[in-house]
Amino acid sequence: MLDTFNQWYGQLDPHLRIYWSVALITTAVFVIQTALTFIGLGDSDADVDFSADSTPDGGLDGVDGAMQIFTMRNVVNFLLGLSWGGVCLWEVIPNRVLLALASVAIGLCFVGFFIFLYKQMMRLQSSGNIRIESAVGQVCQVYLRIPAGRSGTGKVQISFSGSVQEVDAQTDGDALPSGARVRVSEVIDSHTLLVTPV
Repeated sequence: MLDTFNQWYGQLDPHLRIYWSVALITTAVFVIQTALTFIGLGDSDADVDFSADSTPDGGLDGVDGAMQIFTMRNVVNFLLGLSWGGVCLWEVIPNRVLLALASVAIGLCFVGFFIFLYKQMMRLQSSGNIRIESAVGQVCQVYLRIPAGRSGTGKVQISFSGSVQEVDAQTDGDALPSGARVRVSEVIDSHTLLVTPV
């Protein structure tokens, strides 16, 4: 079987081989991520932590929210769409530049779709029997970087009745990077917590 695969793979056009290689690798990673998520172990994305804070004269308002899209999960989703787009459209679009552009567009659509799907799932989870008030006093971990001085919203991973959830969070102090341990000091509203470093 391995010989058959090697023979087939060796006969591919070098450009198509790249699409197939990325498709096979990212599909495997995607399946593993999905499986880990369903058993409760896949919520720890490797996020790019940008330390730029919003400043009145720096013009960096909204940087934190924009940069939070660059997670390992979204990179995998993008490459998944890009690679399979290239494989599926290889015979349809003979111009390789147009094929690459179409593949990038498909990759971006994949990211948008999975972000939308994830938000819908989180909304369903938050509408269950979770009492957010029970979070006060709990120690949890920053999932997405929390900007300083309530200038923006990040996320923390916190346990409710044994189920780990991601909840919006803000802080009054300095910015809190991904992975920092924090304590919930207050409930700001029905879906946002105020946290302080531990």
